[in-house]
Amino acid sequence: MSDLFATAGLDRDAPRPLADILRPTRLSEVVGQEHLTGEGGALTRLLRGRNLGSLILWGPPGTGKTTVARLLAGETDLHFEQISAIFSGIAELRKVFEAARARRAAGRGTLLFVDEIHRFNRAQLDAFLPVVEDGTVTLVGATTENPSFELNAALLSRARVLVFRALDAAAIAKLLDRAEAVTGRTLPLEPEARAVLVRMADGDGRAALTLAEEVWRSVGPGETLDAALLQELIQRRAPIYDKAQEGHYNLISALHKTVRGSDPDAALYYLCRMLDAGEDRLFIARRLVRMAVEDIGLADPQALAVANAAKDAFDFLGSPEGELALAQATVYLATAPKSNAVYTAYKAATRTAKEHGSLPPPRTILNAPTTMMRKLGYGEGYRYDHDEPDAFSGQDYWPERLGRQRFYAPTDRGFERRIAERLDWWDVRRRERAGEDS
Repeated sequence: MSDLFATAGLDRDAPRPLADILRPTRLSEVVGQEHLTGEGGALTRLLRGRNLGSLILWGPPGTGKTTVARLLAGETDLHFEQISAIFSGIAELRKVFEAARARRAAGRGTLLFVDEIHRFNRAQLDAFLPVVEDGTVTLVGATTENPSFELNAALLSRARVLVFRALDAAAIAKLLDRAEAVTGRTLPLEPEARAVLVRMADGDGRAALTLAEEVWRSVGPGETLDAALLQELIQRRAPIYDKAQEGHYNLISALHKTVRGSDPDAALYYLCRMLDAGEDRLFIARRLVRMAVEDIGLADPQALAVANAAKDAFDFLGSPEGELALAQATVYLATAPKSNAVYTAYKAATRTAKEHGSLPPPRTILNAPTTMMRKLGYGEGYRYDHDEPDAFSGQDYWPERLGRQRFYAPTDRGFERRIAERLDWWDVRRRERAGEDS
């Protein structure tokens, strides 16, 4: 019945969201993706060759992936077929593939657009391989998640990944201008409120147009909203951030690297981004502890105590008071002297331990609780360091087949400078003791 209504043109009078009304009809109308759709862009070049090949469109929501897929079908005269990985299974895929084969036999190709393609499991993704391989369909998949993590290698090897960018402020502003021109209405916003609306969209064009519709629905006759009233009437849109997916890993990576790079302001910014998005506070606290031992280490041994104390403080105070402890620890770690010497030494020692297997320690340092073990020489010749001059014997503790190794190379930063001086002293005394023993 819906097809009959559409054929009669009745659907034209049905209410439509502003984002649908403003959907581009040409690639040149797509905003914010000029690196793909502009002169010399990747999609422009592909269309010139009239042979798209299969594509994976990767980017945040509301950046034009579905729109571009529709336009590509029109530009290449392919039949456009759209499915969603959320609602489709193997049975539905078989029907789509059969229809595409019949269409191909009649002389027309099919552009199969798969929304949320990352939600298919591995078996379902494998089902695409033969129809992509033989050209039954030109696959265009859209995903908000990193294809490297979410799609299998076999499918990625048969498709080109195109990255869609979050819309910048200029692109969002252009969309709002277009909305005003199409509707014939000016957004009743003061300049500062208009800038706030752009920021609320968070790089999502569809969200920007939805927010514009909410403004028009909310204002009274002759009313103009300032920034404060806008935020009161339209609840702030949650940041794009999935705690189980790439946004989560991108921001924690940014936080870690800004701490490592000794930029307390950038570190606080990324910390607050994560807090604002609802990240698990104890996850952040655990990562701060990791930063303390990986990137600061013995250059400032107090860093570990501070990070642990922040974790305990948040556990004790809860939110929001405890978040200040996380902020304090973040600034402390970012401004502390840095050393990864222990981290590097640990990895080197682990590698050596795995490579050389179960080498026995020298018998000198083994306990001898039984008569048999004493007869075998366990503990024979051991020198108790506290009885030696300077409480240092200089004896060899290494397995004979391995010999002395050096894993830990302290820096000259912070407290680690004192450790380096102590190790140098030990090396000198060890050589002296070795000379005395010989």
